[in-house]
Amino acid sequence: MEVVELRCFGARAGEGNAALVVIGGAQDEAVRLAFAKASNKPACVFVDGDVLDYYYPHMRSPLCLHATLAAGKVLLGDQAGPLKVRTGLKGQELALSQRNGTIFVSLRRQQTPTVAISTELPGRLLGDQSISLASEPAIASVGSPKLLLEVADSATLQALQPDLAAIAEWGKANGVSGVYAWCRREDGALEGRNFNHLDPKLEDAATGVAAGALTVLLDKPVTLYQGANMRQPCLLRTTINGEDILVGGAAEIV
Repeated sequence: MEVVELRCFGARAGEGNAALVVIGGAQDEAVRLAFAKASNKPACVFVDGDVLDYYYPHMRSPLCLHATLAAGKVLLGDQAGPLKVRTGLKGQELALSQRNGTIFVSLRRQQTPTVAISTELPGRLLGDQSISLASEPAIASVGSPKLLLEVADSATLQALQPDLAAIAEWGKANGVSGVYAWCRREDGALEGRNFNHLDPKLEDAATGVAAGALTVLLDKPVTLYQGANMRQPCLLRTTINGEDILVGGAAEIV
């Protein structure tokens, strides 16, 4: 078994969200989950030929883009790609490529569940009924649907103390994978935070599927910052190629 640790989506060298790439490991789901829990890393991806199987310390996941970047770095080596792979849980097709030191994952826009969003819902989920959104709530997806809530500015974003239990309950009931709160920066980039865990300490430093969802929503490439509040500053970039959304960032072997 080969295990490689990487940091992905780092805004600077040596930074980013950690992931383990495991090649030739056990096939049993329970063993993989135990390995992921013991590793105490945000994500592990097990590589079986062209299949990528994702595990967080607490669950198996249908898709994790920062772990996919890590797998792309290991599997591509010095090659530009594209390299076609698929996910283990749902068989979603992905294409991995790299240029100028950046790893990209190509995904397709996906249908989202039709969900009625009441006027009180954003405030209830974000833990602040007085909050005023900067745009209408929306759901978009390139792998797992996200409820996208635009807040006024970075200060508002970083001060959020969401009701994580309410988010989990609402998401499970409506087939939506958590809330992604975001804002526009003065430099033209975006900034965001992902709320998809009951434990606030498990908040993502980088959420690639959210970057893809924002690209679908805005219908343009985005530059997205995340993880400052976790002391893991991350930078995600996207491009559009027809119906494909490419989510990219740094992937550095530790």
